[in-house]
Amino acid sequence: MILPRAFYARPTLDVARDLVGHVLVHETRAGVAAGVIVEVEAYIGESDPACHAAPGPTRRNAPLYGAPGVAYVYLNYGMHYLVNAVTEPAGSPAAVLIRALEPIEGEPLMRRRRARGTSRLARSFATAELCRGPGNLTRALGISLRQNRRDLTLGSLRIENRGLPQPELAWSRRIGISVGVETEWRVFAAGSAAVSRLGRAPQARLRKPAR
Repeated sequence: MILPRAFYARPTLDVARDLVGHVLVHETRAGVAAGVIVEVEAYIGESDPACHAAPGPTRRNAPLYGAPGVAYVYLNYGMHYLVNAVTEPAGSPAAVLIRALEPIEGEPLMRRRRARGTSRLARSFATAELCRGPGNLTRALGISLRQNRRDLTLGSLRIENRGLPQPELAWSRRIGISVGVETEWRVFAAGSAAVSRLGRAPQARLRKPAR
């Protein structure tokens, strides 16, 4: 079952928590690639210095101010595409960055995409590292700026509830940013090998933080 818009039209930390264990799917002409979401980060509003909404509305961050359940994809440092799910009602800019997946469908396709443009062979990637990190997962799933503003509640890029049990969760500070680093808005599957090595986090907490 594809997650409905009402799933995303909620407080961002609740959406972040509940996304872990659901499945990100991308259908392309090359095939279907999908993985269980095991690591995400919340970015909430103009008061969050790490959120793209911090400067106020711009052409780039316009999806954050729009309808929940839409993909916000951007190019990070001119190198990697990052995919987010827009949350909260329209006009309240916030999103959940998807940071890591456990592959469950289309692994050979993921391997070919990850190997493209590198000296590594497709078979050299361990399964757990194929979609570890937000730039790696978009490459593995074939996500680019063409998917920016796509509706996640229908179509080729979507998030599904496949009835998988939610794993044990842990919360920690967000990683890979230089501002807003004190906020514990990163949530991940505590036992997953696909979670980012950086900050599997000895300081991680089991309880959802206050907003």
